[in-house]
Amino acid sequence: MPPNQPGQAPAASGIPTSIDSPEMRRAGRELLSLALIDARNHTLHLLGLYEQAMEKAGLVQVPQGPQLMPPAWLAGHIGWFAEWWIARNTQRAFGIDCPARPTRLAAIEPMADAWWNPVQRSPHQRWSPDLPDLAATKAYLLETLESTLELLERAAETDAGLYFYRLALFHEDLRGEQLIVMAQTLGLSLGAELPPPGATRDPLLMPATRWRLGLDAREGSGFAFAQECGALEENVPEFEIDAQPVTWQQFVEFVDDGGYDREEMWSPAGWAWLQAEGRRAPRHVEQIGAAHQGIGGSVLQRRFGVATRAAGQQSAMHVSWWEADAWARWAGRRLATEAEWEIAAHGAARRGFRWGEVQEWTAGTLRAWPGFKTDPWSAGGEFDPQPAFGQARVLRGASFATRARLRSMRWRGFALPARDEMFVGFRTCAI
Repeated sequence: MPPNQPGQAPAASGIPTSIDSPEMRRAGRELLSLALIDARNHTLHLLGLYEQAMEKAGLVQVPQGPQLMPPAWLAGHIGWFAEWWIARNTQRAFGIDCPARPTRLAAIEPMADAWWNPVQRSPHQRWSPDLPDLAATKAYLLETLESTLELLERAAETDAGLYFYRLALFHEDLRGEQLIVMAQTLGLSLGAELPPPGATRDPLLMPATRWRLGLDAREGSGFAFAQECGALEENVPEFEIDAQPVTWQQFVEFVDDGGYDREEMWSPAGWAWLQAEGRRAPRHVEQIGAAHQGIGGSVLQRRFGVATRAAGQQSAMHVSWWEADAWARWAGRRLATEAEWEIAAHGAARRGFRWGEVQEWTAGTLRAWPGFKTDPWSAGGEFDPQPAFGQARVLRGASFATRARLRSMRWRGFALPARDEMFVGFRTCAI
C-alpha cells in the first residue's frame, strides 16, 4: 500500500526536533545524545525520590513480591543493559541484524554481570544484600552513560548504526515507567500526578477502511521493538468506538449491578481468575459503589499511598484484562480491536478521541505479523523472558507515567491478562 493512501497512517514526518517527540525513533546522533542524558537524569532523579520516600515511610528495603523489584537493582540494570549492548558489544554496528550472542568486551565494573544480568540473577536474588549501595549504583550509571555518549559520537548515522543507542533510550524510559508503577504498588509518593479528567464525549462512528498494522524494519523507518514489527493488512468494517477510556462512574454502575457476582458476565477463564483472587474491585480501590443520594458513583482509591476520592470522569485504571472484558459483556459491548483503536487514534483526534492517559487493553492477543523479526537482545535469552504468542493480551496507548516520546499511536505492548499493577484502562466498541 503506498504512503498516505486513505485508511493508512500518514508517512513519517522525518527527523524529530524535540527529545519529547514520538519521532525520536528516528533521532540522529545529536538529539539522541541529549535524550540519553535526559533519560539518565530522570533515572537518577527517581532514585533520589525513592530514597526520600522510603526514609519517610521507614522502609529499609523494598519488600519482595512477584510484581516488585528493588529500585537499586533496576537502576543498575539500566546501566548494565546499555553497556552490555553498546560499549561491550563489538558487533553493535549491525543493528537489528546483530547476533543474539555477539563477541563482548569486559565490563567497567567486574561484578556487573553477577549483579545486574537478569539471566545470572534470579528475581529472588535481586533483593540480595551483596548488591552495591545506591552511591555505587549511581556512579556506575554515570560511567556507563559517559561511555555510551563517547561511542555515539562515532556511530554511523543510519538505523543500523544507531539501533542500540535508540534501544538503550527506550529501554531506560520503560524501566522508568516501571519504577513509578512500583511506587504506586508500594504506596510511596514520588510526586507523580494523574492527568486531569477530560470532557466526556459520545462514541464515535468510524467508516469502513483497509488498515495496515505494524512497522517495517527497513532502513529509514527508525527503531521498533520486535512486537511492533511486521505488517498485517485488515479490512475493517464500520464501527462505533468510545471516545475515551471507560470512566470510574461507568465502572461503578457495573459494580452496583453485581458485576463481580454474576458469572454470566465473565468468560470461563475470567471467572476462574476472579474466584481465585476474591476480587471485589480493581486494584488499589478501597471503596466503590453508589455515592450518597444515588448521585453518580464513588471510588476511593490509594494513589501513591494516599487514599483519594477519584473523579467520576477519571479513566478507570489498574484493571485486569478479565475485568475489562467482563465490563464490556455487562454493557452489551466488546473491547476494541488493535486495528479499531489505531484507526481512531490516527483519524478521530479532532472529533474527541482521547488517548495517552492510560495504557489500554484491546481485544487482541500478541501474535507475530508477516515479516516479524525477533530483536537480537530478546532472542538470545539475556533479557527477561516474554510470554508466548497468543497468551498475552495487547496493550495500546501509554500511561501517564511514560515519557512523552513513547506516546506513539503505533506502540504495541503486551501483558498477561491478570496484570493489574500498571496504569491500565480500556475502551469498548458497539457489537
